[in-house]
Amino acid sequence: MKIKFYLLIAALLLFNTIPGCNSETPVNKKVLQTADSKMSTPAFVGFSGAVIETMNTGGYTYVKIDTGSEKIWAAAPEFQIKVGDKVTFAQGIPMKNYHSKTLDRTFDLVYFVSDISVPGSDKDATNSPKRKAVVPHAKTEITTPAKIDFSGIKKPKGGKTVSEIYAEKDDLSGKEVIVRGKVVKFSRNIMGKNWIHLQDGTGDKDTNDLTITTSIMSKEGDTVLVRGTIVTNKDFGYGYKYDVIIEDANVTIE
Repeated sequence: MKIKFYLLIAALLLFNTIPGCNSETPVNKKVLQTADSKMSTPAFVGFSGAVIETMNTGGYTYVKIDTGSEKIWAAAPEFQIKVGDKVTFAQGIPMKNYHSKTLDRTFDLVYFVSDISVPGSDKDATNSPKRKAVVPHAKTEITTPAKIDFSGIKKPKGGKTVSEIYAEKDDLSGKEVIVRGKVVKFSRNIMGKNWIHLQDGTGDKDTNDLTITTSIMSKEGDTVLVRGTIVTNKDFGYGYKYDVIIEDANVTIE
């Protein structure tokens, strides 16, 4: 069929260039538009292969597949799967050096995806409702580790507390702020950035945790001074949605 299709296009183009024919029989524009749309259709970006390992934990199903050229881990909202099943999934969100606390296991790379399709079964993505991939890091409520003490945290000169940033977020949107706090969660190299959850002991469960993206390395328990621009209502997709976030911040470990 492809050969016939391209022969048709070639014949039409040739006919259009023959002297005396150009003004009488123009090339059918619909045919050319169809040809262009067929040739420019983007290829599926994802993976297919047989499941060689799987486990359920924390509301997720992890599968390791053999694509024939490489072995890849993926995780999706929990579903039933078994070793040997053939699956297909879109690329999703790549998470490098991801540590699962419930499994007590670190994955070199795992893709968090909205759905893993098992062609020909009830889990075929063509018949399944579409869901957003939800990455554990993207949860808005972060539990403060008991060992972290905020008693020594002082608001920087000319700066704000975490709760003040939330309270004044509309006025602060697009403006640079300074805030000091402690790292309660750190995730590296997600979507090309390092992610910090910062708390200073102020605010309630909805206003006590500020997300920071940066190129700086840190670790849980570090006291840091953050300088950056406030962004509101930021939606990265795939569950990464924030009322307030400081992107590409300058972070100093104190």
